[in-house]
Amino acid sequence: MALLISNDDGVNAEGIQVLAEVLANAYDIQVIAPDRDHSGASGSLTLGRPLRVTTLRNGYVCVDGTPVDSVHLGISSLCKTEPERVVSGINSHENLGDDVLYSGTVAAAIEGRFLNKPAIAVSLVNRGHHFYKTAARVVLDLLNNNKLLNLPAKTVLNINVPDLPYEQLKGVKVTRLGHRSKGLAPEKISDPRGRERFWIAAAGEGDDAGPGTDFYAVANDFVSVTPIQVDMTRHESLADIETWLEE
Repeated sequence: MALLISNDDGVNAEGIQVLAEVLANAYDIQVIAPDRDHSGASGSLTLGRPLRVTTLRNGYVCVDGTPVDSVHLGISSLCKTEPERVVSGINSHENLGDDVLYSGTVAAAIEGRFLNKPAIAVSLVNRGHHFYKTAARVVLDLLNNNKLLNLPAKTVLNINVPDLPYEQLKGVKVTRLGHRSKGLAPEKISDPRGRERFWIAAAGEGDDAGPGTDFYAVANDFVSVTPIQVDMTRHESLADIETWLEE
């Protein structure tokens, strides 16, 4: 099976390097990723300028654009072999709950929704130990389990892996997305000319983080696997809105 591997931390990030190394032993891989960190880029495309593509000495391809740019170019023109699936990661930190709205890692996977196989976004719940090989082995296990990955078209698996040795994982939980509380206020600073600037602050803690959520699974040393989709329609509200508009 041919895989397109991308990320949002950049082509030289440790996570994508480890992921590619592990998956290359079992699959035909092609690495196409941003040339630098684009964390928080979400599903943005670069439309105001042309993109520069560079092939590195190790054969990896880097794009001076966003994660979605990289996958979009890869699927449409750069891949030598048409990929069956996109695998995005390994992100350097978790993508839990509301994080998926901002994550370039998840967005890169979503851009692969048109391919034959469900895309995968994988993130390490980083606690400073950097067990990227654990996360890579989890992805390899899931790819080798065809029954688990026999899912409807345009499904994306959002995977979060505790930062532990592989042997210390307690197992895998299928979860729903939890929710975070409101994030911290941006930090106000001044530039050298005294002009006001802001740093975006940390995300909020888990608010809806009980049993069944991705937050709860990783907090208890389980791998979290959450199936997500592009359809953001609030289906249960359709009838109420129709009634409201008819009044």
